[in-house]
This record gives sequence, C-alpha cells and structure tokens, in this order.
Amino acid sequence: MSLLSPADTGLIDQLRSAADEVGTRASDRLAAAHDASHYLLTPQAVVKPRNREEVAALFSASRRSGVPMTFRSGGTSLSGQSVSDGVLVDTRRHFRDIDVLDDGARVRCGPGAVVRAVNARLLRHGRKLGPDPASEIACTIGGVVANNSSGMACGIEANTYRTLDSAVLVLPSGTVVDTSAADADERLRTREPAVHAGLLELRDRIRTDAEAVETITRLHSIKNTMGYGLNSFLDHDDPVRILEHLVIGSEGTLAFVAEATFRTVPLLAHASTGLLVFDDLPAATSVLPEIIATGAATVELLDATSLRVAQRDEKCPEEIRDLDVDAHCALLVEFQEETEEGLDQVVSEALPVLEAFSLSRPAELTTDPRRRSALWHTRKGLFTAVAGNRPSGTAALLEDIAVPVDRLGETCTALSELFDQYDYSDAVIFGHAKDGNIHFMITEEFGSGTDGEDFDLGRYAAFTEEMVDLVLSRGGTLKAEHGTGRIMAPFVRRQVGDDLYAVMTRVKELVDPQSLLNPGVLLSDDPKAHLRDLKTTPTTEAEVDRCVECGYCEPVCPSRDLTLTPRERIVLRREIARAEAAGDEELTRTLRSEYDYDGIDTCAVDGMCQTACPVFINTGDLVRRLRQENTNAIEETGWNTAAKAWGLVSSVGGVALSSANAIEETGWNTAAKAWGLVSSVGGVALSSAKAMPAQLPATATGIGRRLLGDDTVPSYSADLPAGGSKRVAVSASNPDVVWFSSCTNTMFGPEDGGRGDGVAGAFRRLCERAGISLRTPRGIPSLCCGTPWKSKGMAEGYATMRKYVRRELWAATDGGRIPVVCDASSCTEGLRVLLGDSTDSTDATESTDKDAAEDFEIIDAVAFATQTLLPALQDRGALSTEHRLLSITLHPTCSSTQLGINEDLSALAGSIAEEVSVPDSWGCCAFAGDRGMLHPELTASATKDEAAEVESIGADIHASTNRTCEIGMTRATGKPYRHILEALDELVGRA
Repeated sequence: MSLLSPADTGLIDQLRSAADEVGTRASDRLAAAHDASHYLLTPQAVVKPRNREEVAALFSASRRSGVPMTFRSGGTSLSGQSVSDGVLVDTRRHFRDIDVLDDGARVRCGPGAVVRAVNARLLRHGRKLGPDPASEIACTIGGVVANNSSGMACGIEANTYRTLDSAVLVLPSGTVVDTSAADADERLRTREPAVHAGLLELRDRIRTDAEAVETITRLHSIKNTMGYGLNSFLDHDDPVRILEHLVIGSEGTLAFVAEATFRTVPLLAHASTGLLVFDDLPAATSVLPEIIATGAATVELLDATSLRVAQRDEKCPEEIRDLDVDAHCALLVEFQEETEEGLDQVVSEALPVLEAFSLSRPAELTTDPRRRSALWHTRKGLFTAVAGNRPSGTAALLEDIAVPVDRLGETCTALSELFDQYDYSDAVIFGHAKDGNIHFMITEEFGSGTDGEDFDLGRYAAFTEEMVDLVLSRGGTLKAEHGTGRIMAPFVRRQVGDDLYAVMTRVKELVDPQSLLNPGVLLSDDPKAHLRDLKTTPTTEAEVDRCVECGYCEPVCPSRDLTLTPRERIVLRREIARAEAAGDEELTRTLRSEYDYDGIDTCAVDGMCQTACPVFINTGDLVRRLRQENTNAIEETGWNTAAKAWGLVSSVGGVALSSANAIEETGWNTAAKAWGLVSSVGGVALSSAKAMPAQLPATATGIGRRLLGDDTVPSYSADLPAGGSKRVAVSASNPDVVWFSSCTNTMFGPEDGGRGDGVAGAFRRLCERAGISLRTPRGIPSLCCGTPWKSKGMAEGYATMRKYVRRELWAATDGGRIPVVCDASSCTEGLRVLLGDSTDSTDATESTDKDAAEDFEIIDAVAFATQTLLPALQDRGALSTEHRLLSITLHPTCSSTQLGINEDLSALAGSIAEEVSVPDSWGCCAFAGDRGMLHPELTASATKDEAAEVESIGADIHASTNRTCEIGMTRATGKPYRHILEALDELVGRA
C-alpha cells in the first residue's frame, strides 16, 4: 500500500473548474504537507488562486464536495494551523500587492506580502508595521492577521488587533465583505442576515454577563491568542467590526483575508541596544519591573542554553561569544526614540539603573549598527538555531505562553523544575520578557514510523498536562502570539471556561456552518488532538539534516515561483527517504523523477538561502552533490552518442553556442587543464552566433536541447551578447594588487554590442589613473575561480583548477603578501571558496599552511574601488562631480550579498549619480553562470517582480557587479545593465 493515497478525481475536477493552478503530483502534495510546526498532514491538492473570485469559487467547490480548505501563505506558523489533509490553498504567489497610502500612515497589503517587504516600502516614509514578529524575514500579512501577530516591541498596544484599519474578507458562503466601505455593516446585514443577527445576540449576551466581561478583560490584558478574540464583542459595536476583529487571530477558520489595511506606526530611527548578563535566570527576572520603568522598548530574555547555542554561530556578537556560560541568563534591552537627542536623554536616565544591577559583565549600550545588528541577528534566529542543534531525527517543540510580568520569575523557575522532572535536559527558555511572554523549546523523539504507530507520547502528553496547569494557575495564557493551532486547541475550554467556549463554538457555527475552514484548528473537543498527526524527521543528508523547516529561506529563493523553495527541496528529500524506508518503490520512483527538474535542474545554487537561514544551510551544497551523482551516472552511460549528435546539430546550425557542450564532450577535468582555450572558444562561438541571423543559432540549440536535454545544451537567444576579449596579462615588478580578471569577460562581451573592453578594461584604466600598479597571475587566461565545476558537481575538474589557481596565486602574491582583486563578484566569492575548499582534494599535501585560504586576501573590485580607487582618484582630481548622472538603478547580486559588499556598491553608485535606487523587490536573477541559458524560465520567474519595479523607476543607467547577472537583468528588463566600474570609468573619462 502506498504511503500517498490518491486524490479524489471528482474533487480535482471541481477545483480545476474554480482555479487554474491545481497541484496534484506527489511532489506538490508532499512538499505542502510540511510547515514550520511539528505536525504533518498531506493535502489532497494544492491550489494557488489568482484572485478573490477564484477563492470564492473554491469555497463553492469545497461546499459541494464536503472537503475542507486550509489557507497558507508563509508557512512559518508553529502550532499546526497551516497544514491540512483536505485542500491546501497557497496564497503566497498571487496576493503580494503592497500599496502605501497617506504618505505611509496606512498600508494596504495582500495576504502573500512578506512583512519585511512591507516594511521596506514603508521605510522611506519613516513608518513601519506595528506587529514585529521575529519571523518577519518570511512571515506574511495573511499569517500576521490570522495569528494576531505581535512581536518583540509592539506588546498588545500595536499588535495586529490594534492596528488593523480594514480588511476585505471572503466568507465561506462566497460573500465578499469590504469593511472599509461606509455601508459595510448594512451590506453584511443584507447579504448575511444570520451572521449579522447572531453576532449582535452574542455581543449583548457577553456584555450583560459581568463574569464573562471580567474574564475576557483579564485574559486580554496580556498577550493572548487562545481561541477567538472575544474582546471584539467588548471593543466594537457594529457586527461588521466585530466580525473583522474576530477574523484577526482566527487562524483561517472563519474567512479568507483577501486584503488587509493597517495603520502604521512611526519608525523610531534612533536606537541603543545592550546585553545585560546575569548570573542566573531568577536574578534576571527579578529586575524586570525596574527595566520596564526605564522606558525600554524591548526586553528579550535568553537563558543559559540559548546563550550556549548562540556561541556556535560564527556571527555571534562578542558580548555572547566571550561568556563562559554556566547558569547565566541575559536580557537584550533596547531603547528607541525618534530623535538622537531624545535617545540620549532616555539612555542617560536608564544607564545608571542598569549599572546598579548585579551583572556578570558591565552594562553597556551601543548605537553601533553592526553591533546592534549582530545582537538582533542572534535573538531573531534563536528558535531555529536552537532547533537546528537538536539531535538528528528528533522534533523541536516550541511552546508560547504569557503570564503577568510580576509572576514571570516564578513561572520560569517552575518550568525549569518541570523540565528536570520529565528529563528534558536540553530545554531552553527565551522570549519577550517585557510582556511576560516567553517561549520554551523541548526536543522530543516521537519515533521513526511512517504512520505513527511506534510513537512514544507518554512523556510529552504528561508534560503538557502539567505545563497547562502551571501556566493557568498563575493567571497566564497558553498561547501568547503563535496561535492556538492544533497544539493547544484541546485546552481552549480549560483556559476560558465552558460559557465562553460555547460563545466561540457559536461564532464558528454562524460564519462557517459546514466547518469547511481549517477544521481541528483553534477549537477541538478531542482531548488528544494535539498528539495526532505528528511529524517525524528521518535522517537524510548531512548538508540539510539540521533544517527545522522554518521557511525563512523561501522569500529569497529565485525558483520559489517556478518549482521549489529550499525548504521544499529538503522536505522532499525527507519524503523520498520515508518512502524508501517503507518499501514504497512506486512513490520513491515518482518523487525522484519529479525532483530532477524541480529540485535539481532549477536550483540556481546561488547560496541566498544560506543568507536567510538561521542554521546556515546552503541547499545548493545538497544540489551540487546530487548533480555530481547524476553526472557520474550520465557519464557511465556514455556521452559519445551525445557528442556525435551535437556534431550533427552544430554542423546544421553552424555554431556551438558556448563552451558548456565542449566541456561535456571532452570532460570537465580536461576543460580545467585547458580553460584558456575553452573560455576563448565560448567567446568566439557567441561572436559567431551574434553575426548570424538570430534564427539559425536559436534553431541549432533548439534541436540540441531536444536531443540532449534542456539541462545540457544552452538556449541561444538574440539578446545574448557577443563574445568578449581574451584576458590581458600585466606584470608590474612591484604591484599594489594582483588582478584576477574573470573568464566571464572572455565568454561574454560588454553590453554595447561587443564594442569596448568591459569591466576588465575599465578596472585597468581606473587603476592607471589612480596610480595603482597591477600584476596578473601567470597563465591568467587559463585560470578560473572554479565555480562552473563546483556548481555542476564536477569534483575532479574542480580539484584540478584549485591546484592551478593556488599555485599561480601563491607565486603572484609573493606568498600571500599582495592582495588579490577580482572584477566579478561571483568569481570573488568563488575564489574565496576555492582557496578554502580542500574537501574534494585528490592530494592531501595540497592543503598546507602556506596556501590556505586565510593566507590570501581576496577583495572584490567593487569594495576595492570604494575603499581605495575613489579616494585615490579624488586626490588626483580625476573624479568630477559636475558630470554625475541624475540616476542609477542597481542590481545587487547573490554573490555581492554573500560577500557583504552591497553597501560598497551603493556608495560607489553615489559617486556616479545623484539618485541611487535599489528595487525593494531585488533578488537573485538566477542566471547563475549558464543556468539562465539552460533554463530561461528560471530567470524569467526570478526577475519578474524586480523587472516591473525597474521599469517604474526609470533610471538613466543600470548597473550590477557580475557579467552574467547583467545579462540576466538586461534580458528581464530590456535595459542595458553593465558593471558599476564601467560607469565609474566613463565618469572619470569625462573629468
């Protein structure tokens, strides 16, 4: 019997009549079975509606079929509210609109808009959203509304409930309610009379029950997301407003939020941050009232285990890294003000209070952006970092409670005792101490079975019961901000009492009488509901085993709208392992077949996922290894046939598009040994193709792709440039820098139709004018950063190139004394990796102290230009401000991000143009060397949003840091993109 039951064909037909994008493949369903929680439910189908009309049609299909629906956007929820065994409706792809209103005082968003993206649009207006969840890098507006998100600074004063201005709701009946309309309440009464009347009746019943009013008021005086927000009946009179606010925190059980408009809050641009370290947790919690009285905006708690885990992060701030952690506990404190003067005043009053505490290290507050960013990086990534360090195969379970602040200390102490009682030795406590809101995480090993039969739930079930009693006995709430979900649904009645629980069930009956929206979430009469459908995590690949499926990687992934995200690539590998372990051969074959294109071919291996991942997983490492395994298999079946076929194709078309095909024929290792020839052939081929009528090379490569496969033969298109020039060798006797020019400048000529000498010529001239002497390594035309081999998983060729490059650079730099400058950011990153990578070495003696990566200083030309060339040019009077352009639009790249040079890029652009724009929607273009020619659809998908924004900006020129990325952006936008140094060279030439 297959692990994956077939979907109902009648249901699928109904869904396809309602919406265009309906996913029913095994990969579609199993990828969507996972979210950030520890629950696993496999949907029958995954639907991606384009608009609210399609959502209403899906509701109709759900009513007819009786199959329930669950909405998901970011999938970062931790309580099981975004998984389903019915129909999963993914709103992330087509509901991303962001419209800033009233000069930033309000913002209207679709449910798929990521919180960080919304705040990026508001930044220029000096505003931000009130809710500030730690997952803002990936969580979306839909989840923010559905979970009544709050966060680290907003408390209950600026959370979603308090800052939502209006919403467009689609009810299960299909009725659309726009609460911003002046007659919204009357429309609700006309279209949904039973809902309108029922809400009025419940409002009046609650308001005349003093005990109910007292309970609701008490529970909502602290953070509380358990059940429905019954404070809506106290805070609002009109049924439409009551409904609007009941939907907040309803976790998708009442309506679809098609649009949400928020009142924004001021962005307090001036902040001072510090880490107060105490000897133990009781000492830290005992001073909370005094800290809160100073006016601190945030007070975040990190217990000893949290601190120890944070120390494993290479980006860990020195305040934590230097600690000898025993039982220590830290409070991350931040003060925020609108003006620098206001901040100085607050800090001067607060610092003496902080300094009077008994601390393990002196109190210190800093305004340094880098130090502050490091501290917040640690705090925001804490859950996933802690979870990522759990033993392989175990589940990380995060709870989220709130108690009155004056009872936080005793609550934490009691929790610690409970951890000891149940032998959760690796439990951690952290969270928003200012609000009495803490998170604690335990690690549990449920078992490895595919159907849950071997799960050992006794310890976890008993612990949960005692934890519930512990929190409620201290006047607390069982869910503060993560939502009730499945994990706490059986305990809502215990928190609110029978009468108020009856009100909640009546709300559900009124709005969703057939219980079609997210059943089992938020309300459940099953006392063991939280123990069902638990996720196991089989050990699979070392590269990704520590993944906690948080989804932080997804918004930065260039293939997210085309095939899979990094999280989905990882969970499908886990599903393949699960199918193999169960002996389900058919499912295994199906998943592997679908994974070839979705998981491997369309991964850009750009590493952007690692920049967002709290546990630093680069899914590209996994994909590169899988490509290596696949390539070996292909080579074993023989590429002679392919080579003969391509010879026929090239004779018909009269051109070989690039070196990729030649490399496959002669072997990547051979190519490494003769890279100068290979890269030159690639450039000549492109120049030849450019001279022909466009249809000839396009037809030739089209035939080749059909014969040999889309992942082997690049696709030629007329927008590709001609080939470039052979790299120039220079040899100053006493050089200032060693210049490592990129071979991409040979393969691809500059954007102006092949005229000029591109970034290589620009860099050389700029150095001459700045009085900086250059030397190139011996044999520079034959050297490469190794990225083509590494990205394709060609280990032997990569090792060969590494040996050549190390040897020649060691000689050229006088044993590492002279810095190396590279003129393409991807190659700069590639060089750093190449010189530090000995994992593929075929000769252990290659990795010696003298040629280790740390003995070379590798600098990107953008950083070098900003920090060295600009000052030298200014000193020599070679930089004219009167010839600056009006505007420039930049495309930062995945490699410039990895290298940390985006600030240098913007600074350099500021010397060239009056106005510098970086699109809010910029991301990896996914051209990725030749990936954009092998799979043009990948680049088209990755650049769609940025291209539209570039068009609206309308800058004079467009620039980036890498030739292939410039080609990708030129193709996407129709605007000529060049290296930023070419623009600087032209400016200097006009001086």
